[in-house]
Amino acid sequence: MISSLLSSTIFVLFVIIALGFIVGRISIKGITLDVSAVIFVALLFGHFGIVVPAELGNFGMTLFIFAIGIQAGPGFFSTFKSKGKTLAGIASVLVLTAAVTALAVKYIFDLDASDTAGLLAGALTSTPGLATAREITGDNAAISYGIAYPFGVIGVILFVKLLPRLLKINIKDEEAKLAADQKELYPDIVAHAYRVTNPLIVGRELQDIKLRLHTGAVISRIQRGEESILPKAHTVLQEGDLLKAVGTPLSHDKVREFVGERLEGELPFGDNVELQTGLVTAKALVNRTLGSLNLQQNFHCVVTRVRRAGIDLSPSPSLALKFGDKLTLVGSKDTMDEVLRLIGNEGKRISDTDFLPIALGIALGVIVGKISLSFSNSFTFSFGLTGGVLLTALVLSAVGKTGPVIWTMSGSANQLLRQLGLLLFLANVGTAAGRGLVATFMDSGWSLFIGGFFITLLPMVVATLVTRYFFRVNILDLLGTLTGGMTSTPGLAAADSMSDSSAVSVAYATVYPVAMVLLIICIQIVSMVIG
Repeated sequence: MISSLLSSTIFVLFVIIALGFIVGRISIKGITLDVSAVIFVALLFGHFGIVVPAELGNFGMTLFIFAIGIQAGPGFFSTFKSKGKTLAGIASVLVLTAAVTALAVKYIFDLDASDTAGLLAGALTSTPGLATAREITGDNAAISYGIAYPFGVIGVILFVKLLPRLLKINIKDEEAKLAADQKELYPDIVAHAYRVTNPLIVGRELQDIKLRLHTGAVISRIQRGEESILPKAHTVLQEGDLLKAVGTPLSHDKVREFVGERLEGELPFGDNVELQTGLVTAKALVNRTLGSLNLQQNFHCVVTRVRRAGIDLSPSPSLALKFGDKLTLVGSKDTMDEVLRLIGNEGKRISDTDFLPIALGIALGVIVGKISLSFSNSFTFSFGLTGGVLLTALVLSAVGKTGPVIWTMSGSANQLLRQLGLLLFLANVGTAAGRGLVATFMDSGWSLFIGGFFITLLPMVVATLVTRYFFRVNILDLLGTLTGGMTSTPGLAAADSMSDSSAVSVAYATVYPVAMVLLIICIQIVSMVIG
């Protein structure tokens, strides 16, 4: 019976996954391997000749890479705004230093292409990197990956934990500085009431005074005596009218100069005016500008806020809507239901999983991966299955919509797809490499471990020195950049626990796509140079 069970791929696969989760939850000094423990259990099974089929591994790798790309796409292309260029530059220095160190280790210890590529992926704890290394150099890359991986996890955690102390920096002081900077980038959207006293706007229509253009604020309603009025293009302002304006603190300073006296307290809602929030789930509205909906003219409704990914955005007419945006609406009770139907407002659709974009996206990714670029007679470059699927997912996610197809996934669906793919992939590569693990470690295991140690440590030291001497970056941004550049989720967890600010995770999300793509390219180049 035992031999029958061990010959069952399904049984072996899920036993490896279950044992991997059990081992991954073991905590030593607060450090856990988490899902990555699956590869170590798989290596053990592989050592005894039990192997999960390669088809399952390739299927899992494709799902994992596609889900990563869909999640990271918008962040990847937005890194080149604001301080993203600086953080991406630091992450690039880190990855390039790791690649150069890997080449040095290769020549010092006389390693082959498979061992070197696996070391580079393992030292930076990059499963997509391992997928690339394995695709180019073969299954043995997983052995050196498995040897380098433990210090790749532990080393990053210890480094980020000790760095503030070594640099003599107080985390709380850095949080305060960052909070002040964040307010400048994303000012709060607030509401204030005003009394019309400026004679230059009295007796003029709202469309003529162009308050939105001059101040950046939106008028959500008007109180005239006991009457509550919804603002329309042809509404004529009268002296003494009370206006409710929504915008940033800077825009309110302009409104006060433009309109008149600022008042304390709230304006009452009239019998026919209500405030609602609605979700953009209608496919037809994705990528359309807010102004093109003509909500004010057609439905007597005003959008006062747009909340996206936890940030309140000013509802300018040129703002392109994205699937899942949360709109704050002020309008007539008679037409509010029509507005909500127009934008969709179907919360269930946010969590629904549409497999058409997944299937189309992966198919396109395979095609992109097959494209070869010849730079000379001796140098041909292609992204391969891993790079093709990743780059396609990044682009599609950033585009958001093509015709009727929405290239997004809910967070829960993405997490499930990513986790399932990762488990299948780790089980396959671990068992495939496990057969030669002991022989390889006995032959050159210590040299692989030492090489992995330096590939993990040196890039973080170099990136920190470059940051301190050439860039003025907050320590929280630096911690997020280091963990993102090292593609280290355990490192992120350690750094994030040091601060109440979201800055670490934001910086991680900003540079992670850059580091992941650059690492895949570096692994391909290193493999081809050595090979």
